[in-house]
Amino acid sequence: MGFNMKVTPEIEALTKVCEENSKMDVALYGKYDVKRGLRDINGKGVLAGLTQVSNIVSSKTIDGKSVPCDGELYYRGINIKDLTNGFLKENRFGFEETTYLLLFGVLPTEEQLKDFCKILGNQRSLPRNFVRDVIMKAPSKDMMNTLSRSVLTLYSYDSNPEDISLPNVLRQCINLISIFPMLSVYGYQAHRHYNQNKSLYIHNPKKELSTAENILRMLRSDKKYTPLEAKILDLALVLHMEHGGGNNSTFTTHVVSSSGTDTYSAIAAALGSLKGPKHGGANIKVVSMFDDMKKHVHDWKDEEEVSAYLRKLLHKEAFDKRGLIYGMGHAVYSISDPRARIFKQFVKQLADEKGRQKDYRLYEMVERLAPVIIAEERHIYKGVSANVDFYSGFVYSMLELPLELYTPMFAIARIVGWSAHRMEELINTDKIIRPAYKNVLEEQAYIALEER
Repeated sequence: MGFNMKVTPEIEALTKVCEENSKMDVALYGKYDVKRGLRDINGKGVLAGLTQVSNIVSSKTIDGKSVPCDGELYYRGINIKDLTNGFLKENRFGFEETTYLLLFGVLPTEEQLKDFCKILGNQRSLPRNFVRDVIMKAPSKDMMNTLSRSVLTLYSYDSNPEDISLPNVLRQCINLISIFPMLSVYGYQAHRHYNQNKSLYIHNPKKELSTAENILRMLRSDKKYTPLEAKILDLALVLHMEHGGGNNSTFTTHVVSSSGTDTYSAIAAALGSLKGPKHGGANIKVVSMFDDMKKHVHDWKDEEEVSAYLRKLLHKEAFDKRGLIYGMGHAVYSISDPRARIFKQFVKQLADEKGRQKDYRLYEMVERLAPVIIAEERHIYKGVSANVDFYSGFVYSMLELPLELYTPMFAIARIVGWSAHRMEELINTDKIIRPAYKNVLEEQAYIALEER
């Protein structure tokens, strides 16, 4: 009875007391220049730390003034356009190669990549009976909670979980990168069977296949997929793998890692951050918004009718009545999101293969109309363009991925970035210069304060 206790009148009354005594005068944030997040009021990033893992460029200084420019994203100093063009032109998968780049700071040679893929492949296995004893027990309707629980439980199966020496943390991170697809897909299969009363099938991954191929293989009952499907899923994972140190889940990874905690706790904290709809759940909102649009717009080719619906969205008269056109705009980018531009090149190919050309044309129309309508209806401080979530949800729907796996797919990619940032945090923690102490007691007091 206690755990499933309903919200009683007493709880509601106590909630009001809590609200009344917890309200903050919002003017104080301005008075003391406290940032309410990782962006200031003008959308500029708040400098909260330093990283060499990735970098974002959204403006350039011309004649002493900051001027918006086409968005650029760099992984370890390499432009994401050049990086993706490299493996796409050679018709090979990029997830494993990019994982190596983010973790170790350099692109691998052909031999190094081959050896690294073997390491990842050999790690694609879960502890004995883990699927039965952990994943199949009390399956959650939310896959992110299932993923977090699995990660925390893996602590118990690790013979050396608390050791935060660099080799041990790297071992743990590589293992998590390798098994995140299994934890996510198996968690969904358990939910599908026990909560939705559908057939249960658990397919083992193959060591010789890429991460993207294994995801599709494990997810589908017949284990089949097309080369284009695997290629586009692989590209999606690479584009979602990393995005600077200032995004919510990566910042969480740095903060939690700085306390000296274990890898499983740090990654579970990052997962909790990513689960939030303002971070990892955006593409679900885009798909749901388009589903609603299709119900209320009779002629998908009629620009006036589509524009009228978009204005209703902004006026809080349509969909979830939040006043947002999901998938449009970004906290950093204004003119363009480089990830969206790269992604769009292949979305049409998949739409043609799946017979979803009509849907693609609607997405393309909204991408073109939305920035103009937003500029007319809203006072905005910077430009608005389609972000990577605008097309990723559409791609996932064409790949027949269930909605429940959209955010876990983000996690499967972002675990690589989190791992690189955790390693970076631990590598540089001991290099922080401490003040000169007058005596031993002062040094002990300083260390005690740090540990707090």
